[in-house]
Amino acid sequence: MNKLLYFVFALLISVSSFSQKDGFWDKERATTKEFTLSAGKRTLIKTEDLPVGTTEFVYRITVLDENQKLTSSLVSVLKVIPDPTGISQGTAGAIHLTSAISGDDKCTYALFQEANSANLFLKDGTTDRACWEQKEKVNKEAKLISSSSLCLTNLPNLWFGFESQNWVMNQKIVLEVVPWVDYKASRGWDKTTKNEILDIAEKSDVAKILTYKAAFLATFIDLVTTKYKYSEFKQLLPVEKTKMIETISDESLLKSGKINDYLKDYNIHIRRLSLTKPEDAIKQLQHLITERKLGKENEFDLLGVLYLRTKQYQKAEDYIVKAIAMNKNEIKFQLHLAHVYLVTDRFSDAKSIHKKYKDQNISVDTSWVKATKQDFDNMKQVGLPSENFNKILRIIE
Repeated sequence: MNKLLYFVFALLISVSSFSQKDGFWDKERATTKEFTLSAGKRTLIKTEDLPVGTTEFVYRITVLDENQKLTSSLVSVLKVIPDPTGISQGTAGAIHLTSAISGDDKCTYALFQEANSANLFLKDGTTDRACWEQKEKVNKEAKLISSSSLCLTNLPNLWFGFESQNWVMNQKIVLEVVPWVDYKASRGWDKTTKNEILDIAEKSDVAKILTYKAAFLATFIDLVTTKYKYSEFKQLLPVEKTKMIETISDESLLKSGKINDYLKDYNIHIRRLSLTKPEDAIKQLQHLITERKLGKENEFDLLGVLYLRTKQYQKAEDYIVKAIAMNKNEIKFQLHLAHVYLVTDRFSDAKSIHKKYKDQNISVDTSWVKATKQDFDNMKQVGLPSENFNKILRIIE
């Protein structure tokens, strides 16, 4: 299972990979707070809630003298830096993030992603559980916090803890925080939420039948996360979620190219089910063909055979004829049609088919004669009319 999950997420990366720089600086949910800190004291500043999809953020801290003011905001500075690479790669934009002015006072600070850790700092200055700490005394600083930081593990929460390094005088501090919101991540899909979808995909009816399912699972996750925001997905009613699973399962089979593999596995499932529950097998196969629109010639033929075994002769003929129309070169379908003719008193029609194909093979190692004998044995077991079987065998042997 671990190998399967690894393969699924490896495929998922290739199916739905995206650049973390495809987003925007969210100035609407930026934090700008100016506050006064008494000499030798500590304080906590909780930022505005970081929006869903925040993969990085920039902060700027400026300690000002009493009469000083910032000449430009961090938001305005970031207007000329289109994405975080302009900061992380040390371009001119990164150089000018810090304020052009600052005072002589200095402070230390730390960042916390959860309230208990922040409150411990406020109480006794503990920074052991900080997600980032500046131990050096600074009067101005700007920094980019990337997606790998612990500071982004408890969105939307973030606290800044400040400690004044003044002995006597109060100090004025300006804190600015601007989040970078990745367009795709803003939909609420991360490793944890995608695992919810993976769990649903693995429990789907399709996954239970499909033998090799990694590509299907990866495509299922991609389709769900593309169609829904996580918040929208969580609001689906149970009946809506059930319908969504069935619809996207079938779309995933087609998009991943696993439809033929699935149909092979599905036909095996139907044949096994028909041995004990023929009515259920017919209903499931009928649903695949008429509702899900996934049936091909083999499924039409198989449904015809199931109708034949349950003595629903007209339905059997209808579906087998449709299968033949889809693939005129598959003589197995012709054999099944001959069976229908034989049990519905059309011996001459059945005889014509047998005479035409008796010298051919159904498959590499199964002759027409061998397949006919096997089918006749099975037909006897389910009580189908067998009085003409020997006549046919004399013709083909």
